[in-house]
Amino acid sequence: MRFLRDSTTDEPEINLVPLIDILLVLLIFLTATTTFARLNVLGVELPASGAGSTEVVPEIVVEVDAQGQLALDGRPLAGSALSLEAALRLARGQHDQPPLLVIHADAQASHQSVIDVMQAAGRAGLERLSFAARQPAR
Repeated sequence: MRFLRDSTTDEPEINLVPLIDILLVLLIFLTATTTFARLNVLGVELPASGAGSTEVVPEIVVEVDAQGQLALDGRPLAGSALSLEAALRLARGQHDQPPLLVIHADAQASHQSVIDVMQAAGRAGLERLSFAARQPAR
């Protein structure tokens, strides 16, 4: 028996409607979860930094070890934050321009001991503060 074959066979088609639907859903998902640039609410203008700056800023260095012991410019301090405040006032008075307080805190130092140093610096009138850190090994 011989079957008749249809000479007009349909070509296979790719239906693009489901593909477009999936792409639109992905686009909406990515748009909703993307973080865009954050706007400055206060309009803070950051100062410029020059690599070749030759400004010499006097520094006062406070070291905090793991047990909370303090040292000011390499000299150990005995006592509490009040003695640190007095020592910082004395060190501040030795400089013509406002010095920068650099805190070298041990990684195991308690958070409270670092806060105590910051509060003593504020009461002593030191307005510039920085923390020292080491570069991690690569």
